[in-house]
Amino acid sequence: MIKLTGKNISLIGMVHVRALPGTPRNQMTIREIRQTAVQEAQQLRKAGFDALLLENMHDVPYLKKMAGPEIIAGMSSVALSVREAVDCPIGVQILAGANREALAAAQAAGAQFIRAEGFVFAHVADEGFLESDAGELLRYRRMIGAEDIRIFADIKKKHSSHAITSDVNLEATARSAEFFGADALVITGFATGSPTSMQDLIEARQGTSLPLVVGSGAAPENLGELWHHAQAFIVGSYLKKNGQWDQPLDMERINRFIEASKKL
Repeated sequence: MIKLTGKNISLIGMVHVRALPGTPRNQMTIREIRQTAVQEAQQLRKAGFDALLLENMHDVPYLKKMAGPEIIAGMSSVALSVREAVDCPIGVQILAGANREALAAAQAAGAQFIRAEGFVFAHVADEGFLESDAGELLRYRRMIGAEDIRIFADIKKKHSSHAITSDVNLEATARSAEFFGADALVITGFATGSPTSMQDLIEARQGTSLPLVVGSGAAPENLGELWHHAQAFIVGSYLKKNGQWDQPLDMERINRFIEASKKL
């Protein structure tokens, strides 16, 4: 478990915020987007999730390491509405790798953590070459007085090629992320919804004492083998109809996941 605002959290439910104004797939007003996010957040919280993570997943194709003021304002507004509607910690992620923007939105909304891509070591993502930004991000966090907001940093993340750092293994990457000031490390499979490897968790643990978070592919079928190697789970795709991230929430799948977690 990870302690946030005095609460122990182990299950983090994903709220995939609908496409925001200004992005190619936007079809809803910001008010409708807020209402949808709040409804999903309340469903996940009521089902038993300890915390929630809001992500602008529908804003494809993503910009690289930046987001316009309309995205920052939109995510801030949605996150604030969710925070006021549920009694649990919430986090913010802005794709792709817009970590400072996510931190600003999180502070504005009173959120407790962000998920950060490209924190240490560069990699090639769908959007192109992403450089690491730990130094800039932590200085920005100090500058805006947001040091109470935790940074959950992805390492060797999904949807990316890591050939340029093939001589730096997961253990060394985890060690570097801790040295550079991350608060928790997120370990993923190769893509959204793909299972996280137990061996990757074991290898990362050899390099860090930080909490490890499973960032993709958690399901009732693999929860048991991963449970003792991670402190928290970010769960999104499994909770949706047919296990597809862009589909509506499926209460049967949500309840199945929660029941599986209660047996551990």
